[in-house]
Amino acid sequence: MKRQERAVRDGADDTVFLQIASGQKMSTERFNDCVAEMARVAGFNHYLLAEFPRGDRSSFASNHLVSNWPQELIDFYEEADLFYCCKLLAALKKTAMPIFCDKAPFESAAANQENQRLTTLFRGHGLKNTFAFALHDMHLRQYIFAFSGDRVRLARAEAMEQVFRGMEFLELYGQQKPPQQPTESLSSREVECLRWSAAGKSSEEIAIILDLSAHTVVGYLKSAMRKLDSVNRMQAIARAFRYRLL
Repeated sequence: MKRQERAVRDGADDTVFLQIASGQKMSTERFNDCVAEMARVAGFNHYLLAEFPRGDRSSFASNHLVSNWPQELIDFYEEADLFYCCKLLAALKKTAMPIFCDKAPFESAAANQENQRLTTLFRGHGLKNTFAFALHDMHLRQYIFAFSGDRVRLARAEAMEQVFRGMEFLELYGQQKPPQQPTESLSSREVECLRWSAAGKSSEEIAIILDLSAHTVVGYLKSAMRKLDSVNRMQAIARAFRYRLL
């Protein structure tokens, strides 16, 4: 019997878990309700689910998925462009553990007027303390769960329960949101050339390894860059990893 089915049989009565085991689909509204329920169970008033910012997509708006933040706060945060460099993300990059912040986690490290106004807005809307953790789904996309309010630090068992609920959520979310793929498939030679390029090999070295001419290797790499909508080899390699081609 599958592990998920066995867990349900053993008494798991959580709606999300049951839907994972049965393969049921969830609506966008239900996904929002699930994150809201995670916040409620843990005693927080506000919640945020966002994708982890990447180099080519760092703004708050492009990564924001679900939240009940006041619109005033969302608008200012997007305009200030502090999400990718905030203290919370910096902390999550250094640990695999959940963290608890009580000192303006969504500010940047720099001391400026935007940070001061942001702190005032957050505290004014009741986002005083924040419990957060990062998880990735089965497609290797990384997400941030952040729950804010007045409550004090969570006990270890509470924190682990929240992380597990996040894993359950992403199991369903990942199933219903397959990863984006290139509009045109890469050939086996194009993938080979990208793989060796990712290993630090030059076109001439790749040509020797694959018994091709350097001109042919450059042609394969240019074709791969075009298919991956990339401006250079490094971007093509990064996107190939994201698409799990390498």
